[in-house]
Amino acid sequence: MVDFKVVLSDPATGKAYNIDASGAGAGSFIGKRIGEEIDGAALGFDGYKIRITGASDRNGTPARKTLQIAGRRKVLMAGGVGFHPRVDGERRRKMVRGAEITQDFVQINAIVATQGSKTLAEYFAPAEPEAPAAE
Repeated sequence: MVDFKVVLSDPATGKAYNIDASGAGAGSFIGKRIGEEIDGAALGFDGYKIRITGASDRNGTPARKTLQIAGRRKVLMAGGVGFHPRVDGERRRKMVRGAEITQDFVQINAIVATQGSKTLAEYFAPAEPEAPAAE
């Protein structure tokens, strides 16, 4: 089974949350592309819609939205995700991944597209320790 680390950003608060997705939660990402939305209930966030904004594999190779394949390719780039030119007109052939999420990815970046009834801070609040019973 696949496991993903999902970095979920909340634009309303400006905070990002790390989620370890495995099993059915991770399976809901397989086959999706960058820019698509999934139901937040797959990760335990009822009422939320989550938009995939990027990803990277175990080597740190970024996924590029414009590359509509599932594997890795060396692409001649002049800028954007995966390459930042230092000189005007500079182009380089760099290794990038396609936009389709596969089991080879390790980290998936996502953003909240639609808010649910509870805030993300409520989902990630630390558990309150139970007070010892008075005897």
